[in-house]
Amino acid sequence: MTVTKAATKAALIAIPLLLSAGGAALAQDTSMSFFVTSIGSGKGGDLGGLEGADAHCANLAEAAGANGKTWRAYLSTQEEGKRGISARDRIGSGPWHNAKGVQIAGNLDELHLNPNIVKSTGLDENGNLVNGRGDRPNVHDLLTGTMADGTAYFPWMEGDKTCSNWTSSGEGSATVGHHDRHGGGNTSWNAAHDTRGCSMEALAMTGGAGLFMCFATNGG
Repeated sequence: MTVTKAATKAALIAIPLLLSAGGAALAQDTSMSFFVTSIGSGKGGDLGGLEGADAHCANLAEAAGANGKTWRAYLSTQEEGKRGISARDRIGSGPWHNAKGVQIAGNLDELHLNPNIVKSTGLDENGNLVNGRGDRPNVHDLLTGTMADGTAYFPWMEGDKTCSNWTSSGEGSATVGHHDRHGGGNTSWNAAHDTRGCSMEALAMTGGAGLFMCFATNGG
């Protein structure tokens, strides 16, 4: 079969176009898929359960112009006689990026072993810094109710760690992490210490305002 000059020229033109299209397809989406909530529910540890917390994440993301993603709050629950829902099982597989396009973690293992979460990267949905240790007020206590590996507490571990599964604004307690990795005698972003109660006043005593983290299950 004879190949004409015109056909050869067309093929040469098509090659860079195909390479360009392939590169675009492989380019990673760095749009926001992680943020610290700029505000809480206003009711301390009462977030309306997991459903209410997820809705809060979605509403804040939508208001910030981040559409087309499914948002989940990074929260665990407790159940009598068995383990509850684990935060790490709710948020997809990554990767996750903050509002500035900076990668927080590439996958669940990296997120729980060596995440890029510090004050300069643990931004809210609008890309703003969240007050940490040394700021007034300090609000670095982020509600999680989880152990350091992102799993729910074992049923034999005593005490409320989730503000009654995120429905209490009074009695109880919750495990919190620190987005700035300071305070509590450790550098944990998700399991630094427990709160003194579930009211706004109790949360403020240890440096909190009822904020929590949101992740997109479809990454970005």
